[in-house]
Amino acid sequence: MRSLGLDVGDRRTGVAISDSEGILATPLTVLESLNEDALVDSVLKLVGQHRVERIVVGLPRHMDGQLGRQAGKVTAFVDRLRLRGSEMAIEGHLSAFDIQLWDERLSTQTAERLRTEARSKGQKLRSMAKKGARHHSFRARSGVDAMAAALILQGYLDSLKGSEEWPDE
Repeated sequence: MRSLGLDVGDRRTGVAISDSEGILATPLTVLESLNEDALVDSVLKLVGQHRVERIVVGLPRHMDGQLGRQAGKVTAFVDRLRLRGSEMAIEGHLSAFDIQLWDERLSTQTAERLRTEARSKGQKLRSMAKKGARHHSFRARSGVDAMAAALILQGYLDSLKGSEEWPDE
């Protein structure tokens, strides 16, 4: 089952996608979040393009587990996405899909840490490139949002291991 992961923010929304077996999450893209209707349309377009059957949306919680103001924005977005997706499925423009909320605590911080580590390694690789080694490039700041979405989605996919939904090995 192919899944899409979303890290919804006020300015940008990171998007990740799983492989067709639903095992591995990979960063896909970053969408502008300034216009919620346009964001819903962009997500639904990706659902159709990639034949997604499940969307996993990161639900921001405080460290004590409480839901805050941003969680309210995310759940309102999910409600709008669910409604528009249902309308499109009824009209025959889109296959039905499931939406799951997943605790996203520390996903953005983890993605930022990974980016910093990659940048540090990149500086070493660029230094080596001057000596004839292969040069590597690294994504800009917005790549952190897609990486956070991949971490959210991967956490969800990993939680399925051992359940009936996980394919037998």
